Amino acid sequence: MPNVTFKNLYTTIKVPVGTSIMDAARMADLPIESPCNQTGVCGKCRVKLSHGANNHILTPEDTVLHPTAVSQGWVLACQTRILKDIEIDRLPNIHTVKDPASVLDHGHCDAKGFAPAISKKFDPKKNLTEIFTGHDCIGTEPGDTREHIFGMAVDIGTTTLVASLIDLKTSREKGSVSALNPQANFAQDVLSRIKFADTQKGLQTLQNAFVTCLNQMVGTVCNKTGIQPNNIYESVFSGNTCMLHLACGVSPVSLGRYPYTPEITGNQTLKAADIGLELATFARVYLPPVISAYVGADLTSGILGLMLHKRSGISLLVDIGTNGEIILAENGRLMATSTAAGPALEGMNISCGMVAGPGAIERVSLSDTGHISLSTIADGEPQGLCGSGLIDLVAELVRHGVLLPTGRLAAPDAKEMDPHLLAALSENSKSRQFNVSKNVHLTQKDVRQVQLAKGAIQAGIAFLLKETGISPEQVDQVLIAGAFGYHLSADGLIRIKLLPEVFKNKVSYVGNTSKTGAQAFLTNTAFREEMDHLVKTVQVVELSGHPEFEQTFIRCLGF
Repeated sequence: MPNVTFKNLYTTIKVPVGTSIMDAARMADLPIESPCNQTGVCGKCRVKLSHGANNHILTPEDTVLHPTAVSQGWVLACQTRILKDIEIDRLPNIHTVKDPASVLDHGHCDAKGFAPAISKKFDPKKNLTEIFTGHDCIGTEPGDTREHIFGMAVDIGTTTLVASLIDLKTSREKGSVSALNPQANFAQDVLSRIKFADTQKGLQTLQNAFVTCLNQMVGTVCNKTGIQPNNIYESVFSGNTCMLHLACGVSPVSLGRYPYTPEITGNQTLKAADIGLELATFARVYLPPVISAYVGADLTSGILGLMLHKRSGISLLVDIGTNGEIILAENGRLMATSTAAGPALEGMNISCGMVAGPGAIERVSLSDTGHISLSTIADGEPQGLCGSGLIDLVAELVRHGVLLPTGRLAAPDAKEMDPHLLAALSENSKSRQFNVSKNVHLTQKDVRQVQLAKGAIQAGIAFLLKETGISPEQVDQVLIAGAFGYHLSADGLIRIKLLPEVFKNKVSYVGNTSKTGAQAFLTNTAFREEMDHLVKTVQVVELSGHPEFEQTFIRCLGF
């Protein structure tokens, strides 16, 4: 069996002949991103081999890498198979935990009341404490432990995870912790995860990645607060329908096949131990009601947190993320739809895209004289574009005419262009690109990815309004939800046409309502049946296969 040595990480493992470098890295617990699900088209998994290793590997003839890069020893980890001992000089940046400051863990919440499912009763004669869920005793503990009763609200995003530790005596948050969803190392978006989980091995891989990460998060927040994990008796999982399936180890394959019927419909309770969570022995996990296959419990939590069903007038809730979900509320009547935006707007599937970590460009502005101003997270040297920086950049390029309405980058010899902007444009045999900094650029292919993502959400909004007979002018308020959407400017979203111009003074940011809604479910059980009844009344507008949606989508691709 060949030895594979990852030199900069001082790690060596043995693998069977024919193993891909990607699989070898994962066997060594070194997760490399694979946004394209190992099809070899994104180029994100490129690694550099030590000199002389070319005879010890098998690589495809066609590659997305530039010939110069190949000659210098760069190969795609997902496409390169190991024949003999090799050394790997350099891996791509491995992101396992995001800087907590860069993951949004707060949001708006109008849901009130306090009636948690978990309670305790001390029996002095037996000197033990009984733990109840409702009227049912689910376990006992020695001594008087009534002061220690906690729950966990978990927002399971496609890209990020947030866990909030709640005191179930007071409903107060004791602490929170965030991380990247490690499943993104195997498949970036919902559709690719459904495909990855098509086998039992793939499903187990994704579920194990989530559970391992969440247990680490529980340990972290417990260490910070001095609370023991065995005093956490209930957790609420809030996430889209696919994420709930994967978290619970239930195959999501039915979500990818007509009639798209979920196996998990929510408003149900599972044993935490059956999932693999390291909480109290008899802890429970509550799953909020699911609206549909592609409008999940995270939107149910958002509706609850915002009390959207009790607002007067017309409100539009837009969760901008990998899976763009939209709720239209008209005086209590709710309509919903979902679009597969993909991860591009969060910086993924972009040549210089990255997570919102140190060195990520989060703000971009171009002056009238063509000067480029950048703001990076932690004031680091620019390493790449996170989602907010990407949207800012595209919006500014549109404003200055560098990006044409069709989405095409202007030619480097465009005579009407400012000289400074012209100097930032370059072109080779493969692509045209705009150079943001020494190490960061935006290619024509990147622009197309942004167009597809923003076009999907823009078309979803337009189509939902059209189907309900409501004009954009009639909308009273636009609520942007989600960790990613919170960092986007309304001007930028309007400039790239993701939102119509008439929304300009109607936009407000409500933050991580998936988390705050999960907290409401955790601290007040009365909401569980109320929301289970409500989601059955939501009118779901299915976009896939609708004869007019494709035309709407195509019209929404331009800037």
